[in-house]
Amino acid sequence: MTDDGGLDIIGLGLAESKGIRRGVVVNLEAAVESIKKAIDEAELTAGVEIDSVHLGLSGAHVKAFNSRGVVAVAGKNREITREDVRRAIDAAKAVALPSGREILHVLPQDFVVDEQDGIGAPVGMTGTRLEVNVHVVTGSASSTQNIVACVNRAGRRGRSTPCSSSSPPARRC
Repeated sequence: MTDDGGLDIIGLGLAESKGIRRGVVVNLEAAVESIKKAIDEAELTAGVEIDSVHLGLSGAHVKAFNSRGVVAVAGKNREITREDVRRAIDAAKAVALPSGREILHVLPQDFVVDEQDGIGAPVGMTGTRLEVNVHVVTGSASSTQNIVACVNRAGRRGRSTPCSSSSPPARRC
C-alpha cells in the first residue's frame, strides 16, 4: 500500500482456485495449497517477500444495506471535528445483525449538517447536528474466518476486504 492509501501492484501470482467455490472455502487444505502457490508466484514476479495479504471477499454470503447515523456536534463553537464524524459513523453502524453475520466495511456516502445535505467533507464546518449516510457491507462470519484462516495457514497474515462493483473506485478489487 502506498502512503496515500492506494495500491502499487509490483507482482502477480496465479494459481488454480482449488478448495474455494463461489467465494466460500469448501476444502481447507486444498485452498491453503492454492494460496501458497499464488503467493510464491507473486513473490517471484515482484522480487520481494510477501508477509501479509489483503483478501477480496465475494460470494453470496456478502450482503449490503444503507444506514444513517445522527449525532449532536460536541465541539467548542460547534465546529465539526473528525471525532464527530467518527461518532456519526459509529451510530450508523450500530445496527442489529442476524446471528453469524459481521460488518466487513462501512462506506460513508455523504453527510448532512443541520439539514443541509450533499456534504462530502464536514470537518471544519459549523453546525449542531451531523448526519451520515453509509453503505454497510456484511458477510458470514464463518466464511470470512475460514478464508482468513487459509491465508494464515499459508504462512501469511490475512485481512479481509469486501469486493463489490458498487464500492468506490479506490476500493474496488
